Amino acid sequence: MSILVDHVTYLYETGTPLEHKALDEVCLEIKDGQFVGIIGHTGSGKSTLMQHLNGLLKAHSGHIYLDGEDIDAPGYPKKKLRSQVGLVFQYPEHQLFEVDVFTDVCFGPKNLGLPKEEVEERVRKALLQVGIPEEYWKQSPFEISGGQKRRVAIAGVLAMQPGVLILDEPTAGLDPKGRREILDQIKKLQTQTGMTVLLVSHSMEDVAEYVDRIVVMNRGKILLDGAPKEVFCHVEELEGVGLAAPQMTYVMRALRKRGFDVDEDAITVEEAAAGILRALS
Repeated sequence: MSILVDHVTYLYETGTPLEHKALDEVCLEIKDGQFVGIIGHTGSGKSTLMQHLNGLLKAHSGHIYLDGEDIDAPGYPKKKLRSQVGLVFQYPEHQLFEVDVFTDVCFGPKNLGLPKEEVEERVRKALLQVGIPEEYWKQSPFEISGGQKRRVAIAGVLAMQPGVLILDEPTAGLDPKGRREILDQIKKLQTQTGMTVLLVSHSMEDVAEYVDRIVVMNRGKILLDGAPKEVFCHVEELEGVGLAAPQMTYVMRALRKRGFDVDEDAITVEEAAAGILRALS
């Protein structure tokens, strides 16, 4: 599904001395099937923008279009919107509450009013998509690992079969192995289904490796927008707003200064390793 954000402004603490713009005339177009990383310092407006996309927040001015339809137009069904745009919050496992994993994932599609057979089929498919094997389905969601809880929470959104999946810091608090497993599953899912995915993250390494496009937000505005290599070549600009480039970018710049003929725009470990090997050979 495609998304168009058209001059959206949103204010917090309206009518008080603390009133400020969380979003300031934001314009953004996301095409169907894109995998987009949204990055920015705390308070930059990235999570606020994501909450607008499935109707949790309503813009004070501007419009948001989902597949060409204005989601705030009179009569636009919010229930339909929230099944089409799935939002997974940071630490989503805190929202798990049912007696077992399978029942928990049933919650979303059951609320869509679907027949029991279709709900269960969707749940089975979603759990397998996120890599939860059948032997865990009847376990309590409170007795599985942190990474597995995170997958179950994501499966609960996937079972509603959204056209857009928004993930707000999906790997927060996980160890490196758990982070990679979650993001590998999301990338595989996006590739197989063609779903539009928006990944909000503080990890430059994660967005460098997995997304096709990066949107950088600062003080409620879009600062940079482009392919990962295009965005991360603006190292000084990113540092000026409290961000950074991936670690490999700094490694390659340091090698370049020491006389090695390496490509400074490498942003992943694999790219850096290939560049170093070429220089050494």
